[in-house]
Amino acid sequence: MRALLAEGAMALAVAPEANLSSGGAAGSPTGPLWWVSQCHGVWYSLAVMLPSLAFVGFLAWQARRSFRRLSYGRSHVVVVAYYALLWAVAVLNLLWCFLQAWQCMSDRAFSWNVLSLFTKSGMLFLEVSLIAFLLQGNDASGFESLARTFVISGAVVAADVLLKTIYVFGFGVPLFIDADQGTGGKWGLWILHKLVLTGVYGLIVFMHHSRWRDRLPAKPAYYNYVCAMLLLNGLSLLGCFLVASGAGFGLWYIKSTIFFKVYGGRHAPRERLLF
Repeated sequence: MRALLAEGAMALAVAPEANLSSGGAAGSPTGPLWWVSQCHGVWYSLAVMLPSLAFVGFLAWQARRSFRRLSYGRSHVVVVAYYALLWAVAVLNLLWCFLQAWQCMSDRAFSWNVLSLFTKSGMLFLEVSLIAFLLQGNDASGFESLARTFVISGAVVAADVLLKTIYVFGFGVPLFIDADQGTGGKWGLWILHKLVLTGVYGLIVFMHHSRWRDRLPAKPAYYNYVCAMLLLNGLSLLGCFLVASGAGFGLWYIKSTIFFKVYGGRHAPRERLLF
């Protein structure tokens, strides 16, 4: 659909440091599409916007078939809730992509941070809730299962949001702005974030090869999804370490892994997992 699901499209271009002066990005806004060339340039903006736009278009194209399939299975309520959540996060992510120019406008810094926080939190909620629901087994269905899943996911995401809010608005750490890439506190938090996700997926893979295997969903797509997410989160974790240590190619590396994580690991398998 963790960015608002196109944080991964950043991988296609290495962003220069954001110009946070009062004038925004280099040059004054001119022309009807000035916002496309603002901040990181036209190619970067297109690399961010087009994949997210294509994904929303795919959802719209598949809408009729998806609506028909929503009435099947025992987990009707859960699937409807996830489908609505997927649409909400996808649209929010699209908005985030089209407002990239805000990242380089000092008077829009607060709005950009809030939008990024909501976007990434929606992505994380979708990811955590999907795993939490499927871990309940094949008999999970109905309002009780949905409530249990959303309570667990909500608690995890709330803790994540609180920590990021303290960093961004309390200590002024530019978590969501491509500036001050050497900020230790910033990359320390992202390392912790990726480390937790990598550990969770690693634990599930370990369970699959242990005596607790029967507690996991029997769907092969689920195991493939978890393996893909373990690999991508592990690579993202390595990228965060590289940037934190000052490696010049670290930022390019982590953006590349994020791109494949968002558009390859997060979006594609979800319909097969839920329906």
